[in-house]
Amino acid sequence: MTTDAAAESSESRLSSSQLNKNKPFHNDESCPKEVLPVRGCGSRNTSPSGRIGSRNTSPSRQKVVKTKPRGLDEETVATFGKAVHPDVQMEDNIWAMLPEDLFNEILARVPPFMIFRLRSVCKRWNSILQDNSFLKFHSEVPSHGPCLLTFWKNSQTPQCSVFSLPLKTWYRIPFNFLPQWAFWLVGSSGGLVCFSGLDGLIFRALVCNPLTQTWRTLPSMNYNQQRQLIMVVDRTDKSFKVIATSDIYGDKSLPTEVYDSKIDKWTVHQIMPAVNLCSSKMAYCDSRLYLETLSPLGLMMYRLDSGYWEHIPAKFPRSLLDGYLVAGTQKRLFLVGRIGLYSTLQSMRIWELDHAKIMWVEISRMPPKYFRALLRLSAERFECFGQDNLICFTSWNQGKGLIYDVEKKVWSWIAGCALQSYNSQVCFYEPRFDASVH
Repeated sequence: MTTDAAAESSESRLSSSQLNKNKPFHNDESCPKEVLPVRGCGSRNTSPSGRIGSRNTSPSRQKVVKTKPRGLDEETVATFGKAVHPDVQMEDNIWAMLPEDLFNEILARVPPFMIFRLRSVCKRWNSILQDNSFLKFHSEVPSHGPCLLTFWKNSQTPQCSVFSLPLKTWYRIPFNFLPQWAFWLVGSSGGLVCFSGLDGLIFRALVCNPLTQTWRTLPSMNYNQQRQLIMVVDRTDKSFKVIATSDIYGDKSLPTEVYDSKIDKWTVHQIMPAVNLCSSKMAYCDSRLYLETLSPLGLMMYRLDSGYWEHIPAKFPRSLLDGYLVAGTQKRLFLVGRIGLYSTLQSMRIWELDHAKIMWVEISRMPPKYFRALLRLSAERFECFGQDNLICFTSWNQGKGLIYDVEKKVWSWIAGCALQSYNSQVCFYEPRFDASVH
């Protein structure tokens, strides 16, 4: 079933060209604003595979363009902004007589960003995001694939774009609902996005769902000081936690605090032992939080279930210039960094922690052609983060993005604009309508 065939209902019939107009679908303020595809940013597919089925230009004979919503290496064969004319039109009475539960289950399998475009079909489809039956089916459907969320402020106006890896398309999401103090992107988990910032002299954090445009500010911490934060969502009991550790440049005597959405408050846990952190980057996997330390050399691990810290003496590889901890699936923990000297040749490598032997084992190296294109200068800075055995590299100066699939051992550039702005903050993001901020 194609998107345009689904657009014909007994309540409203729209042509496929109307579905692709970039304008607000509804004036009701209770409904989220439209998620628009970002044009002029590499969304046009000029590869030979992108021209499949487009040789016959007659509108009545043009083939139906289908997309594959799941999988990193599945490509969209045409740009979504183009009008698509199906060969066969579905009868109106088929949709009119469709059972409600089957209708909701079908829409729950549509990629989230495309549901916004389908909301203009009729009033029934417009109110689908508030329907409990639809949200139930949506929560049971597997993710449609990972996305990259970029956030920046242009003249103090929040801007956000999301790149869908399966659809290979950029989408602009309105972020005007955020307060002015929400400046730092903490991260994303389970469809929610966390921000932090200084509201005057008070350090605050908030959690939001970009798709539903809902958000709330978390209660104040017991100790009012800027912290390193990380958010974890548990979809089984529909809750989330935010962990606040001591800042790398701040007071190391601050105790660890954990916010639990089920009780809506921060609880004070053990103070991290006196260590010298070599990076403020953290990684969370298998209910454990990891940080890199220089003295003593290795890792600090925080157990969320017990609330205690312990040291892991995993020595770093020799000549490691800068390392990033990246969480994989289950218990997999990766270390990504450059090997060499700042004034000589370098290489980017990936290691995995052997928990039994407590040592780093090299699993991959970035090919030289990718390394030279990503980092042209020896001392150039880069960012690295991961999700579900996908590792993303972004260059601050080159404005490029590169993704490595650990399972498939495949390197690939991010199509279009890797960064929408020079000072963008980037993280992986899973779009979900059922993710609640409460």
